[in-house]
Amino acid sequence: MTRAEEIAARLADVRKRIAAAAVRSGRSPESVLLVAVGKTHPLPDLLAAHAVGVRAFGENRVQEAEEKFPYLPPDAVGHLIGPIQSNKANRAVKVAAVVQTIDSLDLARRLDRAAGAAGNRLRVFVQVRLGGEATKAGVDPADAAALVAAVRALPSLDLRGLMTIPPPGETRPHFAALKKLGEVFGLPDLSMGMSDDFEAAIEEGATLVRVGSAIFGARP
Repeated sequence: MTRAEEIAARLADVRKRIAAAAVRSGRSPESVLLVAVGKTHPLPDLLAAHAVGVRAFGENRVQEAEEKFPYLPPDAVGHLIGPIQSNKANRAVKVAAVVQTIDSLDLARRLDRAAGAAGNRLRVFVQVRLGGEATKAGVDPADAAALVAAVRALPSLDLRGLMTIPPPGETRPHFAALKKLGEVFGLPDLSMGMSDDFEAAIEEGATLVRVGSAIFGARP
């Protein structure tokens, strides 16, 4: 089996699992966007995924996104899904169409200025830290309302929803909590769930799932 065939087979399995989870939650499989996470995997792997229908790709680091996103076909959409240092806001806007990890007003303002200067309207998510882990990025739930309101007021940002990376273990309650927050804020999109737990995330309302190892295998 070639590498491209391996990726295609893995993708077919992931898509079946996404569809089944969506049906279990009373939703259409088309209501869930699969973001294929290429972290540490080479560009040819992403191109193989694109060849079998993937159109959304995620990278954790701006530098790695710069090495891959510009070389994907024009209909591919690049998502940054890792923490962004404030001094990399300009680079982030140049390479990605979506930033899922706004967790401070300072970063939001920098991205807004960079997007405005580039003549773009950047799609963004506010990242919420639901597990209380000091080492994790994200805004605390108690401060999320203020950040959401501030991001909504920035002219070059298009706030689509909320994103979270729960602590390891039982993630379902965190997914349910993010869904409630999304409803409170009137935000339709929820980016939650990765290779280990995307089915539970979909059952709790995820509209985007970020899947890497289930598609591309263990990281090189």
